[in-house]
Amino acid sequence: MQTREIPTKNKIIYIVAVCFITLLLWLDNEGSSPLVYAGTKLQHSVGLIDSESSLVLSDSVAVNGVVAGTPRYIMNKGTYTAQLNYVAEEEGSVLELWEQGRKAAAWEIDPLQTQLTADFTLSKDAKQLQLQVNYGGSGMLTLKSLSLTPRTMFYSDTIFFMAVFLLCSFAVWKIFVEESLRLTQEQLVDYGIILGVALLATTPLMQTYLYNGDDLCYHLARLEGLKDGILDGQIPVNIQPDGLSENGYLNAMYPYLFLYIGAFLRICRVSIALSYKVLIFLANLGSAVCAYAAVKSMSKSRRSVILAVVLYTLMPYRFTNIFSRGDLGETLALIFWPLVIAGMYHVIMGERKRWYYLVIGFSGILQSHILSAAFAAVICLITALVWCIRIVKEKRYIEIGKAAGITVLLNMWYMAPFVYYYFGESLSTETLRWSGYFEQSINPSNLTQSFSPYNKQYFTLGLALLGCIGIGVVWLLCERDRKKTDKDGYLIYLLVLGCMLTYMITGYFPSKTLLSNELFENIVTMIQFPWRFLGPASACFVFVGAIGLSESQILKPHRNIIFALLIGLNLLIIVSVPTDNSHMPYENAEAAASKGHDSKLAANVGLFYPHEWRIEGASDDKLTSSVVISEQNSVQIRQYQKKGTKAVLVYTADKDCYIELPMLSYIGYRAYDETGSRLTIERGTGARMRFMVRGDGQEHMIRVRYGPHPAFIAANLVSALTIAYIAWKVYQRRRRGKEYRSQGTSAQAI
Repeated sequence: MQTREIPTKNKIIYIVAVCFITLLLWLDNEGSSPLVYAGTKLQHSVGLIDSESSLVLSDSVAVNGVVAGTPRYIMNKGTYTAQLNYVAEEEGSVLELWEQGRKAAAWEIDPLQTQLTADFTLSKDAKQLQLQVNYGGSGMLTLKSLSLTPRTMFYSDTIFFMAVFLLCSFAVWKIFVEESLRLTQEQLVDYGIILGVALLATTPLMQTYLYNGDDLCYHLARLEGLKDGILDGQIPVNIQPDGLSENGYLNAMYPYLFLYIGAFLRICRVSIALSYKVLIFLANLGSAVCAYAAVKSMSKSRRSVILAVVLYTLMPYRFTNIFSRGDLGETLALIFWPLVIAGMYHVIMGERKRWYYLVIGFSGILQSHILSAAFAAVICLITALVWCIRIVKEKRYIEIGKAAGITVLLNMWYMAPFVYYYFGESLSTETLRWSGYFEQSINPSNLTQSFSPYNKQYFTLGLALLGCIGIGVVWLLCERDRKKTDKDGYLIYLLVLGCMLTYMITGYFPSKTLLSNELFENIVTMIQFPWRFLGPASACFVFVGAIGLSESQILKPHRNIIFALLIGLNLLIIVSVPTDNSHMPYENAEAAASKGHDSKLAANVGLFYPHEWRIEGASDDKLTSSVVISEQNSVQIRQYQKKGTKAVLVYTADKDCYIELPMLSYIGYRAYDETGSRLTIERGTGARMRFMVRGDGQEHMIRVRYGPHPAFIAANLVSALTIAYIAWKVYQRRRRGKEYRSQGTSAQAI
């Protein structure tokens, strides 16, 4: 790359521009702005609206009790000020602070005043913080406005954007000014396309609100739970300490490696909405990068690589997962399917030294979505059986064995707790079994859908991927005079595999008949939805179409037109993602102080903890955040403190009875008395921890803490050593490469 000197004046202009934009970002900081509700904007079921947009309550239209309140917020720990502007005729009304169904504080509304100002401090992050007005039942009460102001800030989103902007500015300076990062023009264009496609795929999320997909609430809960687990000192995090009304929720059953990114942002006080959106952007970027690397390893055509990046990143099923289903796990798994497909090609008939593609791809899927990992394992097994003779003849089973072994060792840290809890704990899994598999089949006519402004669900291949099938048919099947290569054979296999997976999605597949078989029924009920096969099917077709377009001789005169047409058809997906104008940042100038807060604090989105992976019997109606005593009059609680997965209880009892702590008794918890002797943990109501207490009238202490099983520690060590070994081998290879290049340069100089 030819170096060129940039004038000093231009450098100064660039620095000034960066500083100016950074200042504008800071001036737009709304993280400390008060959250303001007019009286009529409060959530209310009774009351009258006056001409000044106030909520008027009286004994003629309301009874005593909660009559108005804010949405429920996910709020960072800290000190806040609540301010209620009102007019009250009688005493008895109260402003209350609630968190996860528990009243945390209350302040009397004084009829002699018109404004109530109350400070409160959150010792830890709140999951469902809500301010409520409890009407006393007599006299007129007019609610004019209710505001909430942080002592510091609600969230640090602006600081995050400033950091990202400065980092990008630094990268631009290194590339174009100092030219210390040696990138060719071709690389700059390719990386620009990758980044541009990822940003384009993320544009529907560049709103102040979140698309409320089917599983969004659960994945937000996973982010919060992972953050709480890290702050609790768990690495890796097996228990979400504050889940299920602070009783704890098992985290080890769903992969969560990539969720650490969002959890880290939450620890840095980035809003939960932005943390989730960053994960989606990184998933889009990762999908583009993996498609680029995978196809580039199999084709020398830049047209193929660019087409694969666009088709895969913008494929319809990815958008269904993001915007309709809210399936973060499967969205993350889709990042790595191209690496698995390319990895299988290389270990069977390509460059066998690239077996690491399979390791990275399969590990990425395993750390994203268990069911997708099962799909990948089955597809890899079928692929190996198809070419088993070649694998044995060329001894390629060595590379396959290396890939499988390294993959297992790398992921031991996650697999060990998963297997241990799955087989060693009485966990509820009934909700994972879906009986409506056949009813979820897709009409084949829907597979052509590429544009629908009224529906966020794209259970379809889309016209672009159907075009890839057409390219594959023309190239691989119609050009019979052309001598077929190993790559051709593999792409024919991908075409057939993709068509078979697509066929299994439709109602023509005899899934209803096969459901009568007990074995098949057990399999499909765990799969739940047949359209899950759209992900790997789409990935197969992308490879066929992208590589086929560049290598087909029949299509050679029309490559540019077909290339542009396929990309244009895929762009329809972005255009058709619907927007909801009811979620605009603010309705008018008066509401500008509250812009964005509702979304960024996940107002009323809520956090959802499903029934699967709970201990049997741990239903919501049986869980409470309070200590339960069988003989209430016989026991005095001197002290109770719970912090994460640790708890301390000091009591005196006049008779033997039991105490239940608000902690689910997952395997791994241990309890000790004041002498250090280990106590037996029984399972009480809702599978909570139950202890028999001594009724001797003396003061006793119970200490509870969670500790990983020794097998988990060993698994963590194995994975860590494997990572260290891989890092050392990579370092050694790069060092040898530098020495080789250095020797070559010296020889040329001589």
